[in-house]
Amino acid sequence: MKISFVGIGAIGLPMAQRIAMKGYDVIGVDPMPAARAKAEEIGLPAVAAITEISGADIVVVMVATPQQLEALVDMALEGKVAGQIWVVMSTAGADAVSRCGEKLRAAGARVVDAPVTGGTARARTGELAIFASGNKADIADVRAILECTGVVHEVGPRLGDGQGIKIINQHLCSIHIVAAAEALNLAGSLGLDRAFVLDLVKRGAGGSWMLSDRGPRMVMEGEPPVTSTINIFVKDSSLVAAMAESCGADVPLLDVARARYQDAAAAGLTLSDDSTVIRTYAKKAR
Repeated sequence: MKISFVGIGAIGLPMAQRIAMKGYDVIGVDPMPAARAKAEEIGLPAVAAITEISGADIVVVMVATPQQLEALVDMALEGKVAGQIWVVMSTAGADAVSRCGEKLRAAGARVVDAPVTGGTARARTGELAIFASGNKADIADVRAILECTGVVHEVGPRLGDGQGIKIINQHLCSIHIVAAAEALNLAGSLGLDRAFVLDLVKRGAGGSWMLSDRGPRMVMEGEPPVTSTINIFVKDSSLVAAMAESCGADVPLLDVARARYQDAAAAGLTLSDDSTVIRTYAKKAR
């Protein structure tokens, strides 16, 4: 079985590697030379565009934005997609996945919506959570491949329901990261040792996974390692806001968090770790 894996960045590459380790014939696709070079270093062949590959049975998609997904599908439709199964594992929003799914199905492909959560750490260990929606038979046909990367949760037959679940997840992640940043900034403003406070409160009722994971990077000296960038949360919080607006849901906490990511991006932190959103807080004189 031949698999094209599109988007071999920080999360996509370990996912593709785990699939290849299970014996599948995987070829990476990424326009970025650095991404292709990293793939080649670990023995995963990679090309710059999907049009350079023929005869793929399955196309796994881990691009970064809805616009990239739409461009990818339009490019692929210039060739033959009939008979392929497309598995969209990106966070692209229900609208983009539904539109692209309709195009692919009209051209004879099958489509599974299967966004993931868990970040780079769980991508490396194959412990991502996968929210799979679409035709049950289509999900069954790609389940073994999905299980190379994580735990599959079937969330419904409607294409885009997986994206809906992921949007709820990103709503919470967006808010929890900013909440952690605000709390740790408050600790510092009160003259407390932020690392000491973090160690105490992360174990209590006010703790969260994001506080435990991002907090240490928020209080460390120097530049934190990049595991998820500010621009990812600029994008994801915007997707959450758009989906909330489309259904009339009120999300004031999300709006506050989103503004912080936009402030961080405006401050030049776009490609920095998302924990650097704490730098948008300034200590006020008392």
